[in-house]
Amino acid sequence: MSRRAIGWAAGAAAAVLVAAGAVTYAVADSGSGSGSGSGDGRAAQRTPSADSADAGFARDMAVHHQQAVEMSYIVRDHTKNEDVRRLAYDIAQTQANQRGMLLGWLDLWGLPKVSADPPMTWMGMGGMVTAKDGSLMPGMATNTQMKKLATLNGKQAEIFYLQLMTNHHKGGIHMAEGCVAKCTVGVEKRLAQGMVDAQQSELQVMAGMLKERGAEPLS
Repeated sequence: MSRRAIGWAAGAAAAVLVAAGAVTYAVADSGSGSGSGSGDGRAAQRTPSADSADAGFARDMAVHHQQAVEMSYIVRDHTKNEDVRRLAYDIAQTQANQRGMLLGWLDLWGLPKVSADPPMTWMGMGGMVTAKDGSLMPGMATNTQMKKLATLNGKQAEIFYLQLMTNHHKGGIHMAEGCVAKCTVGVEKRLAQGMVDAQQSELQVMAGMLKERGAEPLS
């Protein structure tokens, strides 16, 4: 995979972060207005409820992103391949920043960061998602897979990371598309669409990297 392609994916991720920075300020401004006492009802409409798609997406994607960050730092320390290390670093930085924003919005909205409801209930999938061995949502790696990644080095670590992250991105895209369809806070919907766009470009990059290593995505 050429550095140009990796740079393109990194550029897409950077664009998402720039947009997300504007999103944070916009949500903060909206939140500060909620206590203005204007009485026109608009502030209340801007603040999601705890069981809304906006809050559910923020909670669930924060958890989803955290695992991607962990995987990325593991492989960065287990390979010397510059392309994989660069990709892993970009994913870790992007998703760590987005996670902070998601949790920050919950604070601004005065909503809890955890819920008694099963993951993805906000998507209407609460009873359909079965957590297994630490894999709480679609695309997430199991605890066993995370432990295995930590034991691998070099090309083996690169391949397994790319395979796990491919599934992880697919699950993340599905969730982000759910927010685009169901969330009501405009800036959050736009960030979710940015996640879809950036992760789809990274999927293309990872597919090329796997092919270069004579490997395929996990079934």
